Amino acid sequence: MPFVKPLTIGGRAMSRTSVATALSTPSRHFSVTPNIYQGITLLQDKQNGFGFARSNPRPAKPRTKGVTEIRGPYYSMVSNLPEVSPNRASVLARNESAETKPGAFSLFHEKPLRELVDLAHEHGVYISTGGWAEHLLTHPDPNTVFDRYLRKCKDLGLDVIELSSGFLSIPEDDWLRLIDKVHSYKLEPKPELGIQFGAGGDTPASGLEAIGTSDPGKLVNSGRRFLDAGVKRLMIESEGITENVTAWRTDVVSKIMKELPAERVMFEAADPKVFSWYVREFGMDVNLFVDHSQIVQLECLRTGIWGTADTWGKIVSFRS
Repeated sequence: MPFVKPLTIGGRAMSRTSVATALSTPSRHFSVTPNIYQGITLLQDKQNGFGFARSNPRPAKPRTKGVTEIRGPYYSMVSNLPEVSPNRASVLARNESAETKPGAFSLFHEKPLRELVDLAHEHGVYISTGGWAEHLLTHPDPNTVFDRYLRKCKDLGLDVIELSSGFLSIPEDDWLRLIDKVHSYKLEPKPELGIQFGAGGDTPASGLEAIGTSDPGKLVNSGRRFLDAGVKRLMIESEGITENVTAWRTDVVSKIMKELPAERVMFEAADPKVFSWYVREFGMDVNLFVDHSQIVQLECLRTGIWGTADTWGKIVSFRS
């Protein structure tokens, strides 16, 4: 199934929770962009716009590569749909997914949350939950609780359920059972994989170093099993790799890109230095998760129309 991009929350914005009814309803394509948002931008308009300037062509949605997912409200009270629409609608339409931070959507009143979801879908953006599943798995009756969670997410129109375990130790076979459970509700599971135990809470580098990291081979092996189970895309946790570390583990990124299909992997990169490095190293088509405030900066980098000293004029493509 193809993918769309994520959004943010607050007022009418979108988020990282990383945001329908009957269970018999067929699952919604990740990237169904209404015709109104399938027009061309000024940069694409060769006759009456700025199409005379060189730029890298971005694939139309639904995309499987060059996908951008954005974080919703968590670090701030207000998210960015109101400011993106209509002034940044063209950029939003080039975005595929929005994610709500873990559990943040449960703090909303239902009506504004539904409005947020509807607004995202109008722009061809799918909504992904953050890693709240971890919290639910600590309940005395996780089977019942998880079923109720999926039922309500389906009812709200959420599209993708993140399955992370940064703070939990869970057998791989049980993780596969969670994937099957999400599929049974015609929702898309998105396992989050990493090498750092304790990831997800913004723990200082010194604290994470004391815990230690796991072998990248474990991540790759789990990723293969999850993809074989029908997962469309894996999220790679940045902590332990490029976040809260004394030195980036670029060897881990290289191993992932070598051993897993690039179009089915997304890297957390909510730092301009980090996402610039990914685009510089792997090209404009790498799938990235960033903060909503970084959408325009990343899109300019992907299209090759702007950049920093290490990327300006260097991000190119060769395609018809």
